[in-house]
Amino acid sequence: MKILYGVQGTGNGHLSRARAMAEAFRQFPDLEVQWLFSGRPPEKFFAMEAFGNYWWREGLTFVHKEGKIDQFATGRQLNLSRLLKDIRELPVQDFDLVISDFEPVTAWAAKKRKHPSLGLGHQYAFNFSIPTPSFGWAARAIMKMFAPVQVSLGMHWHHFGHPILPPIAHAHEEPAPAQQEHVLVYLPFEHAQPLLQQLAQVPQRFIVYGLPTDLPKAENITLKAPSVDGFRHDVATARAVICNSGFELIAETLTLGKPILTRPLKGQFEQEANALALEELQLATVVPQFDATTIGHWLEKHPVGVRICWPDVAGAIVYWLANGRRNSPQELAESLWEAVIPGNAATASSGSQSPQATGRTEAIRDIKGSEST
Repeated sequence: MKILYGVQGTGNGHLSRARAMAEAFRQFPDLEVQWLFSGRPPEKFFAMEAFGNYWWREGLTFVHKEGKIDQFATGRQLNLSRLLKDIRELPVQDFDLVISDFEPVTAWAAKKRKHPSLGLGHQYAFNFSIPTPSFGWAARAIMKMFAPVQVSLGMHWHHFGHPILPPIAHAHEEPAPAQQEHVLVYLPFEHAQPLLQQLAQVPQRFIVYGLPTDLPKAENITLKAPSVDGFRHDVATARAVICNSGFELIAETLTLGKPILTRPLKGQFEQEANALALEELQLATVVPQFDATTIGHWLEKHPVGVRICWPDVAGAIVYWLANGRRNSPQELAESLWEAVIPGNAATASSGSQSPQATGRTEAIRDIKGSEST
């Protein structure tokens, strides 16, 4: 079976999910995969060895400025003629199936030719009634048109009573038994200098990814360049994680039981919806802004996280594909949620569980169950 697999490269979460899928595909050599990436300049991709001789297209992306979507800049950088040309010339007919991780070139090329297509990723969960902000009607329409597919497998931290899969996420390292010194910060879309000025005022060591490493900074801040292994290690050994409300990093952080402080990008429908879900499920602390006072008060409370063990979703999807997709997406989702080990609240350094942790544990107990829950 020949598969054309398109990945939206705007955020690193899509790439992390694709790496897990590439590892799962290696267990089934009869599934021949050609990878295609879009959404960022080719020189901005890193650690791409798992994808072999992959293809690149310009695709579509959103422009972020100082912590929010810049709609004018997004529209200005759109090269519509090139996008249409790439869609028209993509040889989807050479493949048995097109898979799109919210990647528009592959999805639209398959749609135009009525070729079999499968959507895979968090964004496809918004095809169902899940927590969303009040401005969601237009954003939902845009998401439906961005990368349309015939069949989709959406993913979320909870099924919300729909055939939605758990995340593709697992712990790459076990969390250290003793509380660590540093807090991991991943805020690539924030205004860099004001953020660093605020972090400098907090008596805490921070390891920061996603910002230029040559920026002036205080002694309590370490700026690090992109690195898959380095980032995973720093998350696994962190005291806590501070990030925007993207999907994949939070899913991976939950496998480690790390406390999460998050702020959604303003005007970014998916992230604002994620923030609502995180509050409803009590999986993270959501704040409207990152400043020294907010971060300092949060750390002073010695926050604890909820640890959730997700099953091997990538392996289950690839097995499902290799066996002809004989089960329905709902049956696939139900079997995976039955394998979730939910709501193990991380303990404080004293070994006792705080009231906050206990409350979060009870709130998340129903994350496991059938889709009729």
